[in-house]
Amino acid sequence: MPELPEVETVRRGLAPHMEGKVITRVELRRPDLRFPFPEGFVANLDGQRIEALSRRAKYLTAHLSNHFVLIMHLGMSGSFRVEEENPGNEAAGADAVFYHERGKLAAHDHVVFHIQGGARVIYNDPRRFGFMDLVPADELTECKHFRNMGVEPTGNALSPDYMAERFNRRNTPLKAALLDQGIIAGLGNIYVCEALWRAGLSPRRLARTLSSKSGDALPKTVLLCDAVRAVIADAIEAGGSSLRDYVHTDGSLGYFQHNFAVYDREGEACRKPDCGGHVKRVVQSGRSSFYCPSCQR
Repeated sequence: MPELPEVETVRRGLAPHMEGKVITRVELRRPDLRFPFPEGFVANLDGQRIEALSRRAKYLTAHLSNHFVLIMHLGMSGSFRVEEENPGNEAAGADAVFYHERGKLAAHDHVVFHIQGGARVIYNDPRRFGFMDLVPADELTECKHFRNMGVEPTGNALSPDYMAERFNRRNTPLKAALLDQGIIAGLGNIYVCEALWRAGLSPRRLARTLSSKSGDALPKTVLLCDAVRAVIADAIEAGGSSLRDYVHTDGSLGYFQHNFAVYDREGEACRKPDCGGHVKRVVQSGRSSFYCPSCQR
C-alpha cells in the first residue's frame, strides 16, 4: 500500500494538472470501488473548480469551489495517470501525450476526470481497495475518515513532548505505537522500520520506555522524533518508494527503496559503520519488522 511519501508524490504530480482547473465532466465506469460512490458524486463534481489539492496522512483531498472536498484513497493498487491532449506540441497532432506507461489495463480504469483544457486524470485500481468520498468542507476535520487521526509526521505538532505524552504508560511495542494512526497519521510499515533503525531503537521495545514516569521526553524520544521527520522528508525528496504497482503520475519510479537501511534486507549486513550486525526479520501483529538487533535496543 502506498505510504505517505508516495501519496505526497502523487499529489505533487497531479497538482499542475488539477489545481485551479475546472472538472468539466466525470465518468464513473462502475458504481463502486471498495465502497459505493456517495449519492450525488458526479453532480457535485461536474463544473467545479479545484481550488487546492492537498494531502492528509495517506489521503488526497481536492477542495472544490462548491465547498465540498473530494477525498481519495489509493488502497493497495490504486494509481492515477494523466493524459493530456496537445500540451503545446503541435507535432503531436490529435494524439494524446501519455504521462504513464500504456500498459495499464483499461478494464481497471474506473474513474475519469475530464479537466479544463483537455486533460484526463484517470484512476486505475485493479484490486479496487481504494475509494472516493465527498464531504462538506466545514465537516472535513470531523468526518469519519479524519476525526480520530493523530498529528502529521511532517508538521510542527509532532514533537518529543507530544510523543512522550502519547506513549506514556503504553505497554504496546514501539512499532505498534508508531503505526497507530490516532497518534501519528500517515506512518506505515516501511518508514517506521527505517525511522527506528535511524534512532537505534528496537521495534520490540515498549512504547512507555520513551517517556519518564512523569511523562516527560527522554533523549531517545528526541532521537526518534527527529528520525521520523528525517526519513519522511528524505523519502518525499526521493519521490517515494516504487513497490509493486506504485508509479508516479508521469510514469517515472520513485527510488527511495534503494536507500532502505533495513526494510526487506533480512540477513544483510547493517549499514551503520562499525556495527557488525545483520538485519533480522520478525513478525509483529501479522506484519514484518526489519531491524538490527546489534544496534537497535
